[in-house]
Amino acid sequence: MRLEGKVAFITGAGGGMGREAALRFAAEGAKVIANDIRVDTVEETVEMIRRAGGDAIAVLGDVATAEDVKRAIEVGERKFGKINVLYNNAGVMPAEDGSVLDMDEVVWDRVFAVNVKGLALCCKYGIPALLRAGGGSVINIASFVALVGCTVPQDAYTASKGAVLALTRSLAVQFGPKGVRVNDISPGPVLTPLLEKLFTDPEKRAVRLRRIPLGRFGKPADIVNAAVFLASDESSWINGANLVIDGGITVYYF
Repeated sequence: MRLEGKVAFITGAGGGMGREAALRFAAEGAKVIANDIRVDTVEETVEMIRRAGGDAIAVLGDVATAEDVKRAIEVGERKFGKINVLYNNAGVMPAEDGSVLDMDEVVWDRVFAVNVKGLALCCKYGIPALLRAGGGSVINIASFVALVGCTVPQDAYTASKGAVLALTRSLAVQFGPKGVRVNDISPGPVLTPLLEKLFTDPEKRAVRLRRIPLGRFGKPADIVNAAVFLASDESSWINGANLVIDGGITVYYF
């Protein structure tokens, strides 16, 4: 198993790519600290892991709240004795997001609170735990929208994911010499429950699908496969990288 002996802290583990990651990391031998703001869904994820023979605990909390993040890291580290992997997956993409010209300020603030501040807080409290363990891997989930423009804007989400890319580079330089690797994954559109809500209109769905050279939307497993690699020792010389997994969207000219 590729993650045998490792302990992974995974945010947004109550569903979508976060749950997929929690299940897969556990199947690869990792002990999982599953974090989410939703008690029922994250406990369901932990129960699924345990039924499959894995080891996991649920730690509740909002990643945008420093006290919640600090407590979650402390609980996980105390339970398993160490943390080797931070998987910063939690994020929001509200339907109300649009152009900065007509955006409600509340939407902007919430997106940045979760997608940027939340990730930063997880690193603030999580990276010291990785250092105490002798090193490890931080995996930040960005997005392909940080790399290209879009005629159907989601400006808060786009800007927040651009910030994630920049923060990852800074952290990679700071902590690489200390044995902590920090990398991004930038997914294209992945059919999670969050994205399904945005694709209820068949035409909007079709427009996006036509932009993907491989002809399909992503699956959570497409992203988690890369995350397992980044969490494992197989990627021990990868630091500050951004893995774009988008079916070819960002290279599509016509």
